[in-house]
Amino acid sequence: MKMIEVRNLKKDYRIAKKRTGMMGSLKHLVMPRYETLEAVKGISFQIHEGESVAFLGLNGAGKSTTIKMLTGIMKPSEGTVRIMGKDPFLNRIENARRIGVVFGQKSQLWWDIPVIESFRLLKNIYSIPEEQYTRNMERFGEILGLHDFLSQPARKLSLGQRVRADLAASLLHEPPILFLDEPTIGVDVTAKQKIYEFLRETNSKKKTTILLTSHDMKDLESICQRLLILEKGKILFDDTIDKLLKEYGGEMTLEEIIIRLFEHEADHITG
Repeated sequence: MKMIEVRNLKKDYRIAKKRTGMMGSLKHLVMPRYETLEAVKGISFQIHEGESVAFLGLNGAGKSTTIKMLTGIMKPSEGTVRIMGKDPFLNRIENARRIGVVFGQKSQLWWDIPVIESFRLLKNIYSIPEEQYTRNMERFGEILGLHDFLSQPARKLSLGQRVRADLAASLLHEPPILFLDEPTIGVDVTAKQKIYEFLRETNSKKKTTILLTSHDMKDLESICQRLLILEKGKILFDDTIDKLLKEYGGEMTLEEIIIRLFEHEADHITG
């Protein structure tokens, strides 16, 4: 089953091109000039149920813009996005119930109340049955070690604790698709291992489809089987991580191979 389907997806930004100096600023008020920035340049891909995909790219490659379009936050300039067959932008409320989202630098927990109260609020927001809520809280507590800090307000949690709580919050309603944007940034090694174990189990047992963006190669290798690399708004590579390692062979690490790919693309463009 196709969980995510992207066809010829494009996103352009209209950016003001201001002249320098005071006179330039005055001229811009009267006769503004703009230029168009192509952030995403007609990409297409599909992700099926139960796949775990790493979405990788350098800063400015267009991956964050793509994630925003996939989650319904942003409307494409051209092309189509379908999340389980529906447009995520036109069906934002319904789409929000079908996906879980974790952004490493942002939290969906209420800052000044105990974590357990955030979970209870989410239970009511998503109309989660009591049996499902209890079952998931027990599972999250066991694997992610939530019991140690459920009574603390989110503002008092360490970064690792907060990310684990955010993961649990995003999966409390058992969404078929989980979007992770830099979920382990700044997280210590011990917390990362708990997160990896939890996500691997969620993917294998629940068949949750995962799309992950990260600069940490350990995230990619520990969680994902497939790698989708974006460069300058275009897809540079889309296949399994094993195939990438096999094709390049030798003693290079995954990180070294990806750097080589980016360098090759840069040489191709400038050449």
